[in-house]
Amino acid sequence: MTLAQSTAQPTAQSTEVPPSEPVRQEPGAAGTPEEFTEPLPQTRRALLRRLAVGQAEGRAPSMVGAVVRDGRAVWTGARGSVEGEVPHGDLQYRIGSLTKTFVAVLVLRLRDEGLLRLADPVGRHLEGTPVPDATIAQLLSHSAGLAAEPRGPWWERTAGALRPEPADLFDEQPQRLSAGRRHHYSNVGYALLGALVERLRGGVPWGEVLRREVLEPLGMGRTTLLPERPYASGWAVHPWADALLPEPAEDTGLMGPAGQLWSTLQDLCRWAAFLLRGDERVLGAESLAELRTPAVPPESGTWDAGYGLGVQLLRREGRLLVGHHGSMPGFLAALWADAEEDVAAVVLTNCTSGPAVGAVATDLTGILIAHEPRIPEPWRPLPGPLDPELLALTGPWYWGATPHALRLRAERGLELTSLSGAGRASRFRAEKDGTWTGLDGYYAGETLRVRRDGDGAVSHLDLGTFVFTRGPYEPSAPVPGGVDPDGWRV
Repeated sequence: MTLAQSTAQPTAQSTEVPPSEPVRQEPGAAGTPEEFTEPLPQTRRALLRRLAVGQAEGRAPSMVGAVVRDGRAVWTGARGSVEGEVPHGDLQYRIGSLTKTFVAVLVLRLRDEGLLRLADPVGRHLEGTPVPDATIAQLLSHSAGLAAEPRGPWWERTAGALRPEPADLFDEQPQRLSAGRRHHYSNVGYALLGALVERLRGGVPWGEVLRREVLEPLGMGRTTLLPERPYASGWAVHPWADALLPEPAEDTGLMGPAGQLWSTLQDLCRWAAFLLRGDERVLGAESLAELRTPAVPPESGTWDAGYGLGVQLLRREGRLLVGHHGSMPGFLAALWADAEEDVAAVVLTNCTSGPAVGAVATDLTGILIAHEPRIPEPWRPLPGPLDPELLALTGPWYWGATPHALRLRAERGLELTSLSGAGRASRFRAEKDGTWTGLDGYYAGETLRVRRDGDGAVSHLDLGTFVFTRGPYEPSAPVPGGVDPDGWRV
């Protein structure tokens, strides 16, 4: 159906709003340092100026933006107007392909519950698709080689009822490129993922699954499939004149998982905080880190930009940003988050093209980081009791002649670092069987084992067949190939 849309034109006024109240996380969400407050006046002015430049140069009827730090919104701003009023944090805008980040979280929840594997072909779980061999991971990362858009008319401006079944989304050539070799953005791939969620949730529509499993736990009550007042109308701006044209807003049906959602600045600040920190009620930090891992080489051939599992990746001035752009007729959106700095920005506007919302969002994060560098958390000792056997494992270890250090971390975790700057490093998670599993770097997924001699004393560490000893080429340890009996010489 066609959604009701006002044709009243926005006025030419340009206004601003003060910083918002903090986003209140629901119980179980990450905490916020009590000492962190809103940015300093000079920082707020720089943030507002960047938003104002983006709105003015992009000729947007309205633009709203926010910056999130330490799990809460610390600044919001607005320029332009909607129906003659200053836009505010509870005003809905359409967020386009930011929807894909929500769908990806739903799929990872299914994986974590054991209902699917990312390596599964989608045809194993979803009947009737013309691309049954495309894996779920390939659909998430846009690497299945599928067509970018569905067959038929411009889907974003067309009622979804024209494509009632998943097979109706594809023409006679559903796969345009070899699977798994390169990134090729595909909106129809996410339509299949939405249908997959519905199938594995017993026929419950993906939007209802999203509301129940993600939006409600995170307190995102203003994120919906269809607009709920108050919401902004979408506009096209004439390229050669300061004139406006109303844009239609359709219910896109099966294509909804590619870009249907409407949301607010306040809700998306909660979403940004979740993407940075996770929430065990929805998806843990480890699975979120998996989303942020590059899946295939990027379309451009450079690593300045890439794609993970449902999220875009971007490098700016040495920082890695994760998030997504969004566009639908009448609307543009961007969310970019810096996990290392725990900072994110959201920008929303109600016009089809023109404003560089992605650049505005990345600049907002950069302004806050540059003006007010992050204050590190205070050091605290590990919670007790301390295991003396684990403590005895710490200190220097050698792979051959290369020195490393093993450190004890929280929850019996270990961290291996190189002391020469040339060796490999990784963090390790403790397992119930007394081993450790690598979390990152070269040893991600590999198993670290403590080996003991016949007397029960620690002999060496075995890490994926690599032997680490207490001394460089320790003669008493089982170094593969043995150690020359004459030892070191000059």
